[in-house]
Amino acid sequence: MNSSTKPHLLGLLAGLFLAAALVLSALLVSRAWLKIAETQNIVVTGSARRAVRADLAVWRGMFSVEADTLLEAQQRLKVDLGKVQAFLTAGGFTNSIFSPINIQELQATQRDELGFIQQRTSGYRLTQNVEVRSSDVDRITELNQQSTVLVERGVLFTPLPPQYLYTRAGEAKIEMLAEATQDARARAEQIAAQGGRSLQTLRAARMGVFQITPVHSSDTSAEGLNDTTSLEKTILSVVSATFSLK
Repeated sequence: MNSSTKPHLLGLLAGLFLAAALVLSALLVSRAWLKIAETQNIVVTGSARRAVRADLAVWRGMFSVEADTLLEAQQRLKVDLGKVQAFLTAGGFTNSIFSPINIQELQATQRDELGFIQQRTSGYRLTQNVEVRSSDVDRITELNQQSTVLVERGVLFTPLPPQYLYTRAGEAKIEMLAEATQDARARAEQIAAQGGRSLQTLRAARMGVFQITPVHSSDTSAEGLNDTTSLEKTILSVVSATFSLK
């Protein structure tokens, strides 16, 4: 082999090595891409909504009296207690819960003969709370509206707004988590189909906070909401799901 053919042969070998290196590199990249493609995931959020109605209502109120002496205050409170019990019984509630009596001394200031200010007991204020619970939420609403009758009868009565609760939220939560996961899968399938892919398996699911809000409310909280102000409510369950792609 003469010297003139050596550069040509070396160039040919270099070209062959370069081509082989490119092919090998392409194969490695292809295998790496396939490996990445097999482990690619899609993360979506699914939700489920359900309209419910409160099935338990809690109504509370308080009444108080004031008098110069403790005995007189106790006698007045006993009379008012009878009026409150009669009002509740007339409304069909006989299982009311009355709290122990709270006694508060009323203080007044006066100056003694030397001009010094002194505190003295000027009377007593006695307060008692009442609580009514019922699954008849509409009757509780009526009871709250009619409580002004007690004021007309001379009772210093202060009602609190009824609390409306949904006691089957725990059962609904389990069912709605499944519904929210199904919704997440449907969303993931739509997204994957746009890229010519399909879902493989559910890899992970994380439950979001449970929201119970008044109907048509868009309020949410990171800690979750549990509305007690409205009869008609909406329950929202959210799930963040991770699916692997084929």
